[in-house]
Amino acid sequence: MSSHEHPLGISFEFFPPNTDAGRDKLIHVRDELAARKPRFFSVTYGAGGSTQARTREVVRAVSESGITTAPHLSCIGSEKAQLRDLLAQYREEGVESLVALRGDMPSGMGSIGELRYANELVEFIRTETGDHFDIAVAAYPESHPQAPNLDKDVENFARKMKAGANMAITQYFFTADAYFNFVDKARALGVKQPIIPGIMPITNYTKLARFSDACGAEIPRWIRKQLESYGDDSEAIAAFGTDVVSRLCQRLLDGGAPGLHFYTLNQAAPVLKIVDNLAG
Repeated sequence: MSSHEHPLGISFEFFPPNTDAGRDKLIHVRDELAARKPRFFSVTYGAGGSTQARTREVVRAVSESGITTAPHLSCIGSEKAQLRDLLAQYREEGVESLVALRGDMPSGMGSIGELRYANELVEFIRTETGDHFDIAVAAYPESHPQAPNLDKDVENFARKMKAGANMAITQYFFTADAYFNFVDKARALGVKQPIIPGIMPITNYTKLARFSDACGAEIPRWIRKQLESYGDDSEAIAAFGTDVVSRLCQRLLDGGAPGLHFYTLNQAAPVLKIVDNLAG
C-alpha cells in the first residue's frame, strides 16, 4: 500500500478515542508507530452518527503522519445514500483504502439497512467508486461467531473476496494452525489475495478474556491457565504475553503469512516489543 514499507509488512489498527486526552495520546502513539514505516494504519468504526464523525476526525489526524490510513466502513444500519456520501467525503479527503465490514447488528429496533452482508458492501463500493479504493475485508480463522460451521464461513469469505476485495485481515487468534488451515481452505476456493493475520498483544487478562468471548476468538487453555496464575502481576502478564505473541508472529511469518496487522488498542509499547523481537 505504500512504497516505504517495513520489511516485515506490518500495519496497525486504532480506535477513535472518546476524550481529548485520549486523542492527544493517540497522536503520540501514531508518531511512534509511523516511525516503523508500516504499510498502513486502520481506524475502527462504531455504528451511529457521532462515532462516524469521530472516525473521520481520527482518520484525518492519523493520515497526517503520511502513512496510508484505512477507515473501517460497516454496512449494517446504514442506507446506501449515507454510504455514498461517506465514500464521497473520504475520496475528497484523499483516503484511498477502506476496511469493509458487515458491522454489528443494531440492538433494539434499529434498522439493518439496505446492505446486509460485507460482500454486498464491497460490490457497492466497487460500483460507486470503481478501483479508487484498496478494500480490505475481515476473515475469521476460527469461524465467524454467527457462522454455522467453518466451511460455510470460508464460502462467505470467498464471496467477499470475489466481490472485489484486495486483501483480508483476520480476527486475532493464538493458534497458528487455525490461520494456516483457514488460508488453505480459502485458496482451495480460488481466493488468491493476501490474507493478513490480525495480532492482539496480551497485556491484560480480564480484558482479553472479555474481548475473546465476545468475538469468538479462542484463548488456548494453556495460555489462560498461565495468565490466571499471574493474578494481578501486570508485568508478568506483559512479559509472558510478549513472548507468546512474538513466537506466534514468527511462526506465521515463517509459514508464509504476507504481513502482520496489530490491534494496538491505542498503545505503542506492547506491539513495538513484539515487532522488535521479530526484527531481531
